[in-house]
Amino acid sequence: MAAVKIDCQSHLFPAAYAEALTRNPGSPTTTGGGGLYHVAYAGLQSFRLDLEDYSVARKLRDMDAAGIDVSVVSVNMPGPELLESDLAVEAARVCNDELAEACARHPQRLVGLACLPWQNPAAAIEELDRATGELDLRGAMLYSHAGDGPVDGGALEPVYARIAQLGIPLVLHPCVPSWAAELSDHSMIPMVGLMVDHSLAALRLVLGGVLERHPALRVVQPHCGGVLPYLWGRIRHQTEVMKRGIERISQSPTELYRRVYLDTASPWPPALRVACEVAGAGRMLFASDHPWVEIRLLIDSLEELGLPGDDLRRIYAGNACRLFRID
Repeated sequence: MAAVKIDCQSHLFPAAYAEALTRNPGSPTTTGGGGLYHVAYAGLQSFRLDLEDYSVARKLRDMDAAGIDVSVVSVNMPGPELLESDLAVEAARVCNDELAEACARHPQRLVGLACLPWQNPAAAIEELDRATGELDLRGAMLYSHAGDGPVDGGALEPVYARIAQLGIPLVLHPCVPSWAAELSDHSMIPMVGLMVDHSLAALRLVLGGVLERHPALRVVQPHCGGVLPYLWGRIRHQTEVMKRGIERISQSPTELYRRVYLDTASPWPPALRVACEVAGAGRMLFASDHPWVEIRLLIDSLEELGLPGDDLRRIYAGNACRLFRID
């Protein structure tokens, strides 16, 4: 029997959420209909959104072709936290209802993660409780931002506390950065900007003290940790030798970051190797970023590392089973 494989970053996009996006009065602005949309961020970057690419039927078909047993599914960016406040609450509910419905139809194949209206902490906690209690979603998404504020802003403390109390993971995902104008040429926003964006969010969770204040909080950072594993030697020297940026924490940033899980969604074996060295096999999760990336490409990249069988089993399934409560 082939080893179990769980894909921990895989996306759906509910049609009702796409329609909700068209009602957002500011950026991102969404146009289109009938299953084909364009999402634009302040005139700097736009993405084509074809709902057929995100269909459950295609998801299952591509999982079967690549030998994926279970996918942990989430809604791709933009998250509701970028929308006008009242619309964000409605949109989060729409996302969570539709993901939960897909998971209920395919309980052996799909596990879902909740969207939250982060710009409204009270509403976020209410939706978090509904999504995890009534809908059996297994984690919460944070798309690098919390409305107009940073992810380590004090207003979010009750949300982090509730996530930690529930024992579910907080899963980061990139979004178009607020400073994207600096990268608007040469398609550098999706190429580089998205990776730096979620890296800054993860670093804020460390240096802003969120991980220290909530030791039970389990965080997943995508795409091999973005730029952080490559830069961690400099970050460690700046914080632990030069003593910069550590005013809000008493623990070592390196020790705090060692609690963060990294996923493998990078089609580049050297990046995978660095991430595995930084996190260790016990903190790595197989992920593809489907449908943006072909699943088999990510499997081949991971297999190219020649890791021991026990390490591969943890990365492919063991860690995910514990983190997302997959039987």
